[in-house]
Amino acid sequence: MRVFGLTGGVGMGKSTSAQLLRSRGILVVDTDDLARQVVEPGQPALAEIQAAFGPEIVGPDGQLRRDELARRVFADPAVRQQLEGILHPRIRARWRAQMKRWRGEGHAIAVVVIPLLFETGAEAELDATICVACTPATQHQRLLARGWSPQEIEQRLRAQWPTEVKIARADYLVWTEADLEVHAEQLDRILPAAG
Repeated sequence: MRVFGLTGGVGMGKSTSAQLLRSRGILVVDTDDLARQVVEPGQPALAEIQAAFGPEIVGPDGQLRRDELARRVFADPAVRQQLEGILHPRIRARWRAQMKRWRGEGHAIAVVVIPLLFETGAEAELDATICVACTPATQHQRLLARGWSPQEIEQRLRAQWPTEVKIARADYLVWTEADLEVHAEQLDRILPAAG
């Protein structure tokens, strides 16, 4: 089974790419989804986060207070590294396990979406990498449309490698400035629809 890693800057089209690939029958696991799973109530990572960041990081409903955690980790690189030390090994173990299951089922291709693919050295475990990208102006517009403040955008951009570095390291580039049809055509050239 060939395993492709898909990455790109925040707001550049990773989730859209994942949806387009799934609609074409390609197996996709998104590490953002896994990150949400590992901090659900009762998960060891949630208890570890609470021990590290204080009881107030978990709401009365037992759920992680994501906004408060994001406020802290994006304001301080050392705090972000502490959180990544808790989450990244668990997330990696889950996507590796999913790839092993799919490989055992005889699938030919799978994609794992990893926002911090190069930052975490995950490319060593993948057959090829795809970077989705757009202009900084488009990225900024998309993030403002999410309701993020300019400060929140800047903090998140500082938490990732520059897009041009990711593009240079990737095996393939998908440029997401145009409409969905053009986006999909680029993906189809890299990963033809399954079955």
